[in-house]
Amino acid sequence: MRRLSEDKKKLVYEKLTKYIGDNMKFLIDRPDGTYCFRIKKERVYYVLEKILGLASSVSSNDLMSVGTCIGKFTKSGKFRLHITALHYLAPYATHKIWVKPSAEQQFLYGNNINKAGLGKITENTSKYQGVVVYSMNDLPLGFGVAAKSTLECACADPMSIICFHQADIGEYIRCEDTLL
Repeated sequence: MRRLSEDKKKLVYEKLTKYIGDNMKFLIDRPDGTYCFRIKKERVYYVLEKILGLASSVSSNDLMSVGTCIGKFTKSGKFRLHITALHYLAPYATHKIWVKPSAEQQFLYGNNINKAGLGKITENTSKYQGVVVYSMNDLPLGFGVAAKSTLECACADPMSIICFHQADIGEYIRCEDTLL
């Protein structure tokens, strides 16, 4: 596993900042240690530096991964977050959307969130802002991109899209062979 180049590090930080804002610093310097990002085969891993040191004794050919895969770089060079990053994004999310119980299943099947399924949304959410999607019981279900701002949501048509789907916890079942 190697360090991210400056260009790739910038892309990863920009994507994470889209969802957690200034809380990015809490993701790196945590009370349980210092974490870092490493890359292997275009997949970015979030790992404790102490564990990374222990993993250095394993041959790179024998090492599949260390830490949590938070995303990967596409062939076109863009960074795409995986659902495995949700556990780390949810506590630090600055913008959130809660969905009604009737809309949870549709979101977990990979569909966008309509106004009819919107339970509530954080204030001052801007258009195309990264959001973490929660159930009404505060269970993180996934993340997406706000299709409308908070003000636009108030007067939107019930069938208009409020949040574009990016990833959801249903992917653990749908894509279990590719989420290594």
